[in-house]
Amino acid sequence: MTNLHWPDAQQIQESWRSERWNGVQRPYTAEDVSRLRGSLHIEHTLAKTGAEKFSQLLKTERFIRALGAVTGSQALQMVQAGLKAIYVSGWQVAADTNLSGHTYPDLSLYPSNSVPQLVKRINQAFQRADQIQHASGQEGADWYVPIVADAEAGFGGPLNSFELMKSMIEAGAAAVHFEDQLASEKKCGHLGGKVLVPTRQFIRTLTAARLAADVMGVPTFLIARTDASGAKLLSNDADPRDLPYTTGERTPEGFYRIKSGLEAAISRGVSYAPYADIVWCETATPNLEEARRFAEGVHRAYPEKLLAYNCSPSFNWEKHLDSETIRGFQHELASMGYKFQFITLAGFHSLNHSMYELSKQYAEEGMSAYVRVQRKEFEAEKQGYSAVKHQTFVGTEYFDQVASVISGGTSSTSAMEGSTEAAQFQEQRGVAAEPPHAATPKRERERTE
Repeated sequence: MTNLHWPDAQQIQESWRSERWNGVQRPYTAEDVSRLRGSLHIEHTLAKTGAEKFSQLLKTERFIRALGAVTGSQALQMVQAGLKAIYVSGWQVAADTNLSGHTYPDLSLYPSNSVPQLVKRINQAFQRADQIQHASGQEGADWYVPIVADAEAGFGGPLNSFELMKSMIEAGAAAVHFEDQLASEKKCGHLGGKVLVPTRQFIRTLTAARLAADVMGVPTFLIARTDASGAKLLSNDADPRDLPYTTGERTPEGFYRIKSGLEAAISRGVSYAPYADIVWCETATPNLEEARRFAEGVHRAYPEKLLAYNCSPSFNWEKHLDSETIRGFQHELASMGYKFQFITLAGFHSLNHSMYELSKQYAEEGMSAYVRVQRKEFEAEKQGYSAVKHQTFVGTEYFDQVASVISGGTSSTSAMEGSTEAAQFQEQRGVAAEPPHAATPKRERERTE
């Protein structure tokens, strides 16, 4: 019988019987959730809608591709180009978009609210794009795609993870992943020196994150990542499940040395599966056989459990795989159950390379280098690219409409009327012909002349 103090507990319990929660265990009750919610239920529309869209994509898509975005504008380009989800990487936030303003390696050195802030920034970019599109009266992109965000190792204990998950939901994240490293020693998955927490301790982190989502009333997807394949240290040996992988050796810091490898990762993946929606094993190379063994290991215990795979830029892809294998790599993963596949640092690498390339050519050639970029933008317009008209892209016309409404339908200070963009770009069909060789970088001309 429902406790009268927690009248929505029965409704919460009923919701947990839906298909969405198949295979998910909660070591707490609906009464616990109701008691912790407070008297006023606050809606989190972006997070809820994103989670529902992510759930639908997992059902209808063979697999979901995503790239890591560094800025709101990058995320808009991803959606406009056809991607159906966005990834927000802690590594990228550490490197260039954290709230401290510093450049950091991926060691959890940045303020813990930095990733939620980038999630919020991306959702606000989506909101503006949607407002611009809606005000024009035209149908177009569904801008509010699901955002999958990196919660690192939780930046502390279970209470820190509880609060961080709440911040992610308030920012509008659809899915959040946590990893089983010791938060105070956290390293990028492709660095050395990783220290795992006991299996039982990480399950507490997952439980804290799930409880936070339940308290917020959002069906956020929870992704459990294990670094056991490459980690060589364990914070303590309190959990019997970890003992088969310990060596009996201790480090000067008091950590336990362990035998890392795929079997250790499978053991942890199986232990985490009941408490997570998706399981992810961080790997050192793009290895299909390794991916298959992990998938089979988890699926022997939990046949329907969804998996994620990091198609990392830390891998030298062509060193390990031939072009044909690379071409079919993600489809092979999908056949094993890896439904979410993402390139964590795509935003960082594409931003840096494209800017270096332009800067190098601009230093040598001047304006001809930039004109080539502009020409590429005009060509890309045919495929849906719209940022070449940068004033329109950021909402100048939208705010002209706002000003017009405020002024009763007329405004003498409209920004787009009389702008260079309106005069030069609206009917743009190309750029003036360049003199011979202008489109060829100086170094190439010197080699051919």
